[in-house]
Amino acid sequence: MSRSPRSLALTLAGLTAIGPFAIDTYLPAFPAIAADLGATRLEVQQSLTIYLAAFALMTLWHGALADALGRRRVVLWSLAMFFITSVACALATQIEHLWIARALQGVCAGAGMVVGRAVVRDLFDGREAQRLMSTIQLLFALAPAAAPIIGGWVYGLFGWRAVFGFLALYAAVMWGVCWFRLPETLDPAHRRSLHPVKLARDYLHMYSSPALRALVIAVSMNFAGFFLYVMSAPAFLIDHLGVSPQGFAWLFGPTVAGMMTGSWLSRRLAGGMPQATQLRIAYAIMLAAAFINVAMNLLMPAALPWAVLPIALYNVGQALAMPILSLLALELFPRSRGMVSSCQAFAQSLTNAAAAGLVVPLLWGEPLHLACGMAGFILVGWLAWLRYRAKHP
Repeated sequence: MSRSPRSLALTLAGLTAIGPFAIDTYLPAFPAIAADLGATRLEVQQSLTIYLAAFALMTLWHGALADALGRRRVVLWSLAMFFITSVACALATQIEHLWIARALQGVCAGAGMVVGRAVVRDLFDGREAQRLMSTIQLLFALAPAAAPIIGGWVYGLFGWRAVFGFLALYAAVMWGVCWFRLPETLDPAHRRSLHPVKLARDYLHMYSSPALRALVIAVSMNFAGFFLYVMSAPAFLIDHLGVSPQGFAWLFGPTVAGMMTGSWLSRRLAGGMPQATQLRIAYAIMLAAAFINVAMNLLMPAALPWAVLPIALYNVGQALAMPILSLLALELFPRSRGMVSSCQAFAQSLTNAAAAGLVVPLLWGEPLHLACGMAGFILVGWLAWLRYRAKHP
């Protein structure tokens, strides 16, 4: 099994991409799913909310399982389960069946993201860890761009059920890759107990840390400012901008280019510029993008390409900040990196689920409302970062 940084980055990026693929590939097919299953658009939207809620709850276990059983075993079992649940989604005949299958899919989809962060810190630290994390994010950024485009074309050619068939195929391929390429990076001497009482005590101890709370809130809110548009993509693109189901690249192309640019900058600046300076630049970019987005929506009707450019700029800052914030959190509890990664993933996924189920349906009626939502999320993220800096100057 290869441990070269390039091979490891490709493998971990492929694992992390499962989450975006499970979210984004079926977005263009929302109207068809609603028509075929006799459901409303809101009921189809709730299949995403249910997936995200299950994803969030299970992330608390992925890290604990990885700390107790090893990284590799957890990844392989989760991929096998994702394959089975993707097939179940493709076979759904009622919206309730899709809800159940998506909930089960969410249970196993987050292992790659949670375990991947722990693997990076198992093997690397300092500048090398930031460079590898940024490389993974750079490769991972392709997923949100490719997923809705692939989903739109698969849906157009073969129907919405084939989209979930594609997800099953992706899981099968990644299982084979991980079987041959993913090493076990957890020292057996560092494995931890899975006793529920001890786990509850450990998580309570972690979440009682003001520093960790501030960092996970910052990461979650920063990402939610962009993810708000992902979750409202069918309404934003089809209803407001007049894009066809095969034209989702209008949103995901520029925004993912922004994410890749930010990841590239993070990789280039690792070790050459203080992390605090990088984060000041990142938040300046995100706050400026959010202000520009609100101003443009106040001054002119939403139209392509201008409506998506501030979102792309926002992602430059978001991707520049994320590797540093994630690594700072992992450094707080070096003997429990799997659980710390779970804490981050849980907070981020819970935020996404709450936004999908509560915030997005309130905001997707007007582009200006979405722009204000982005501004609100980044303000909370910025304040959380300021709180962390006050405690750790």
